[in-house]
Amino acid sequence: MDVVLHLPVIGLVLQFLGYLLSVMATNGQLIITLSTPIALGALCGFMNERSGVVNIGIEGMMLFAAFVGWYVAALVNGGAPTTNPGPLGLTFPLLVGVVAAIAAGVAVSALHAWLSITVRANQIISGTIINIEALAITGYLNLLISQNPIPSAGNFQSFHVPAQAASVPVLGWVMTTFLGHGPITLTMLVLVIVLQVLLYRSRWGLRSRAVGEHPRAAETLGIDVIRLRYRNVLLGGVLAGLAGAWFTLEYIGTFQGGMTNGRGFIALAALIFGRWTPIGAFGAALVFGIADTLGQAVQFNPPTGDLGALLSGVPEQVFSALPYLVTIIVLAGVVGRSIPPAADGQPYEREAKAT
Repeated sequence: MDVVLHLPVIGLVLQFLGYLLSVMATNGQLIITLSTPIALGALCGFMNERSGVVNIGIEGMMLFAAFVGWYVAALVNGGAPTTNPGPLGLTFPLLVGVVAAIAAGVAVSALHAWLSITVRANQIISGTIINIEALAITGYLNLLISQNPIPSAGNFQSFHVPAQAASVPVLGWVMTTFLGHGPITLTMLVLVIVLQVLLYRSRWGLRSRAVGEHPRAAETLGIDVIRLRYRNVLLGGVLAGLAGAWFTLEYIGTFQGGMTNGRGFIALAALIFGRWTPIGAFGAALVFGIADTLGQAVQFNPPTGDLGALLSGVPEQVFSALPYLVTIIVLAGVVGRSIPPAADGQPYEREAKAT
């Protein structure tokens, strides 16, 4: 009797797995697209936490960079509009906007570095302040601008894989999935590989890991702990700036209040789930991208059969919340198992020199 009762459940599970594989196979390009801000945010956290600085202000850094990049690009476009965009939709206003977004991310990171490293303030509070202030400032400025709207500078375009290459079985799917993106997403894919190699195959990576694990011992070996932490946090700001630019200069093309929508916090979950490594963080970002894509697929292209009938009774808000539900599940599963760098979140003070 129990076996008979379990059969419908097993059937639904198999249907769901088949539907999930179908969604992943047909939406690989979208999955990587939606994973981009999470992966870049996780890389920002990686740069911070590998050297011992906790950064929960990634959400605010991304949001502030998104606004600054969009606004500067729009202003430049208003003064010098581009009529003939280059490859991938490259225009002078968009390039200036990306530079402005990166500068904004670095500026906010500099504030976090000063509070966390020099002032030795509580790093959690510093990140929280950044998140609150970024949401308030960008919301207020966006409200002012909306009263006298300015035309957007547009957004980057995705690379189109040649039809002959895209039609090749398997290889065509791989090329389309990983190459059919705008410049910021393509940059993210390169950065994941480069940072993974540098982490374990470069002097910078060795020193960063040493400072994150045992800064006092690293200092005795001649490593400037304060300088390295500052440098890594500022480099993390570059990545947060790119993530912000993705929202307004590549994905949507305009700014909306609170448009990061918790992606910075999901990036922190991806960093933890990925065990503080670039490849691991990217893999975790893909998990959240799959959840986001699945939520959209269920609403616009629902499964058929018993599974479709079952899901039709679920409120659509549940599918929209899938990335956040996955975040909770992931964190509940890895807490206590994923071990951060030993000195993560611990302020460092140089020993007084003997006189």
